[in-house]
Amino acid sequence: MIFIRTQLEGLFEIETSSQDDARGKFSRLFCEQVFSAIRPGLHFTQINLSETASKGTIRGMHFQTPPSAEAKLICCLHGHVFDVAVDVRTASPTFLQWHAVELDDKNNKMVFIPEGFAHGFQALSNDVQLLYMHTADWSKPHEHGLRHDDPRLAIQWPLRAAMVSEKDLGHDLLKPEFSGVQL
Repeated sequence: MIFIRTQLEGLFEIETSSQDDARGKFSRLFCEQVFSAIRPGLHFTQINLSETASKGTIRGMHFQTPPSAEAKLICCLHGHVFDVAVDVRTASPTFLQWHAVELDDKNNKMVFIPEGFAHGFQALSNDVQLLYMHTADWSKPHEHGLRHDDPRLAIQWPLRAAMVSEKDLGHDLLKPEFSGVQL
């Protein structure tokens, strides 16, 4: 695995390799020893599968606050996505900046998103499957979100938003006094 630092502290793009032969391929998605280079003691408590049917659909931007703040490791099992992380950490030098990476079922890339980041993605193909590994369980009282189209974020989605859930559209636009998440 190759860990590629981004401009946002703690956020990594990860390049993996696969063993390919006539039977198919084998890829390692997580190894605690290897990940200790960027995050010693990384422990996942929940693994989720997201399935998105239609190209252009946007999911996100989701995050959890302490004591349920979570890091995520995300891998695309099928399809193609534009995956976005937004820094919402209080006093971070990159506060409200975003980073995007394209993940698909062929490019052997993953993304590691630390606590204090909102996450979302846009499907660039039909029938997308994303695997999420989380360091904290889902907690409704600690769940929050940002609008995918918030002008303060100015995320440059590659496609027009074809579908966004009512829940995600229900998030308020950022107010000037929003100071982020204190970890």
